[in-house]
Amino acid sequence: MAENRASVYAEGVPCWVDAQLPDVEAGKRFYGELFGWTFEDWLGPFAQALKDGEPVAALVRKMDGRLPTVWTVYFATPDAAALARRIRAAGGQIVSAPVPAGELGVTALVTDPEGAVFALWQPVGHPGFGRRREPGTFAWAELYARDTEAANAFYGDLFQEALFGPDAEPDFGRAPVSDVFPAEMPPHFLVHFAVEDVPAALQDVTRLGGRIQAPPFRTSYGTVAVVTDNQGASFALLHR
Repeated sequence: MAENRASVYAEGVPCWVDAQLPDVEAGKRFYGELFGWTFEDWLGPFAQALKDGEPVAALVRKMDGRLPTVWTVYFATPDAAALARRIRAAGGQIVSAPVPAGELGVTALVTDPEGAVFALWQPVGHPGFGRRREPGTFAWAELYARDTEAANAFYGDLFQEALFGPDAEPDFGRAPVSDVFPAEMPPHFLVHFAVEDVPAALQDVTRLGGRIQAPPFRTSYGTVAVVTDNQGASFALLHR
């Protein structure tokens, strides 16, 4: 078992990510070369990505071409239905109500009041990341919002302990959309993966058919570059 594996993630901690892709096999080649992931088939259209044998992400075949090609971050919760009700009461929306994902857990897709999409994960047989915060694994989720004060209030109320508690080590920040993206870009989450060398990783991204959206820039949590994969899903590279 990986040294940094958590058996249970506290509510509000980013615990999983997946990418909705039109071509999962192409995604395996891209991310396998970029991050050193291996893959195993998992629940029909899903392929689970492994880093050194531990689960780090999933690639999912889009069942509807109208769906976006996108990475989604999942926040842990002991009760997805109760959290979904709290989200709706706070002004968010329920995109898909909580449903079982086989024997792995319960999942739901929701938005915050500005429309940024994220997912909930109530673990049963699958706790989430087996590795994180190391090269080739999830390291951060940044919410690009139009109103960061409103976002802080919304998520701070939902995930008080995870974000602001005495033992909090949050992997989740908030920033104005206009800091990195055009002002017309809708609010959204950007999944960050850790790398040892951002310029070298950017060369790999372009060699593999991806493209650079934003060249390296400094943040309070490290050096970041925003890219897309070879199918258009955006994500970020992070070096701390």
